[in-house]
Amino acid sequence: MVRALFLCAGLFLAAASAVAQVPAPPAPAQAPPSAAPPKAWNSMSPEQQQLLHGYQDKWESLPPERQQALAKGSQRWLSMSPDQRSSAQQRFTQWRAMPPEQRQQLRQRWQQFKSMPPEQQQRVRESFNRFRQMPPERRMELRKQWRQMSPAQRRGVIPRPAPRRNH
Repeated sequence: MVRALFLCAGLFLAAASAVAQVPAPPAPAQAPPSAAPPKAWNSMSPEQQQLLHGYQDKWESLPPERQQALAKGSQRWLSMSPDQRSSAQQRFTQWRAMPPEQRQQLRQRWQQFKSMPPEQQQRVRESFNRFRQMPPERRMELRKQWRQMSPAQRRGVIPRPAPRRNH
């Protein structure tokens, strides 16, 4: 139980921060240039255009995958409740305050999570939900234990995902 909680705490605390983005997340570096068709400025709703007004003058010069990411992010932002927007903005502020090395580490952890088989991802999500439902004192206690562990001890707690086989 504690092992699963440490796993979820380590991965999901990292993952939650890693995915915290403003409405205009950066395009993934590994996407091929032809992955997404360009998104015409006029094809977006007036609300999206208002949200992305700072990009209007340079929209046509942006790579198509960046345009797609901005359009998708603006749609996601507009679909959020005020509380969700506030929470997302707070997480993004925390993300921007992190040193670049820490952000890179969180991106790597997120990729590690995404490389897990779906069943293992689901187990991690369930463990994380159990962690979130614990009293704050217990969560703090587990975080303290995690911070006091050596890197070797942490590696022993977090199982490495098995490599996926290509069929």
